[in-house]
Amino acid sequence: MRTNAQQQVRQLLGEAGIQINGPNSWDIQVRNESFYSRIIAEGSLGLGESYMEGWWDAETVNEFIFRILRSGIDRKVNPALKLLPLYLKSALLNMQSRARSKKVIREHYDLGNDLYEAFLDPYLQYTCAYFQGTEDLNVAQEQKMELICRKLQLKSTDHLLDIGCGFGGLAKYAAQRYGCQVTGVTLSGAHAHYARKFCAGLPVTILQQDYRDLSGQFSKIVSVGMFEHVGYKNHVRFFEIVDNCLEKDGLFLLHTLGNDRTTKYADPWTEKYIFPHCLAPSVHQLSSAFEGRFIMEDWHNFGAYYAPTVKAWWHNFNRNWNALRDKYGPKFYRMWKYYLLSCEGACRARQIQLWQIVFSRKGVLGGYTSIRKLKEQVAVSEPIPISNLPSPTSPATYLG
Repeated sequence: MRTNAQQQVRQLLGEAGIQINGPNSWDIQVRNESFYSRIIAEGSLGLGESYMEGWWDAETVNEFIFRILRSGIDRKVNPALKLLPLYLKSALLNMQSRARSKKVIREHYDLGNDLYEAFLDPYLQYTCAYFQGTEDLNVAQEQKMELICRKLQLKSTDHLLDIGCGFGGLAKYAAQRYGCQVTGVTLSGAHAHYARKFCAGLPVTILQQDYRDLSGQFSKIVSVGMFEHVGYKNHVRFFEIVDNCLEKDGLFLLHTLGNDRTTKYADPWTEKYIFPHCLAPSVHQLSSAFEGRFIMEDWHNFGAYYAPTVKAWWHNFNRNWNALRDKYGPKFYRMWKYYLLSCEGACRARQIQLWQIVFSRKGVLGGYTSIRKLKEQVAVSEPIPISNLPSPTSPATYLG
């Protein structure tokens, strides 16, 4: 006999073309009957946690998530009472204060460099690649860095500030290819340590500090994949700091995830398990923060490239899991699998955007030339074509 919760879930999933215990790769296979009431009560948090606990599975988790998000049925489940504490905290507190900003460093970015080396490219770029004319992750990541350098009109006499420099990949690329001086800033001790070694011998300085403590003058400023951790209550302060540090005729490039609607709350599962206090901005939130301070010269959305980026990350992670399993364990594997595959589905559904925005202080005289295509492809060794990778939807074999 079907419960009311089961009927509700069955009806909702049916709107997305998903069957319970059906024959298709994206159909959900339910292993615990409590799954239904949990989804109604907890929404996306319950969906992710029940997957981690083995209550359900799907041969193609990413396709399952894609169909849910593309159909919009995720917005029909609103577990307001269960998530009320999270909503109140987000509304009343600054979730990205100095103290709280360190939580995502401890719980995500400082998990271990071995983890990131296992699934990222040689430059350890943990942001969306630029898959223009290539299916290879390594090429696409170098093309992303090249695109950034050209949009900034980088030259050897520049001093580039990289806010949220991560492992130092972009700093190294810019210093090597363009001969400029680079100052990278990160809050992560593990990243700072790695970046200093990675950029040794180059005109690169790596600072471990909060972006709110920045000072000095720079001809070019870039921030890649860090703005999501700033928080809407700190957006104006972030742009004030960039304004104070950017020379009069300088350029600033912001590379950030984007939200198609204004919200003050992060996805509950992602907030709890992957990126604490992380929230992608909307167009309105961004424009409200820089209005009257900067001229927006160029706004480039290539969010569709995030799907092949995450697909390659999942393949690499899955392929190298044997070297990681003793340290991280099976629960971490299932959590990380859900994280990567749900991201791939969300990116393909276009719920996640990726924006590169170029700003100037008072407007480039004569106009700014937008760049979308690179005239030549960046050459890297041992390319790994995405089309030759196993589907990220293939069931993992490493856990037995």
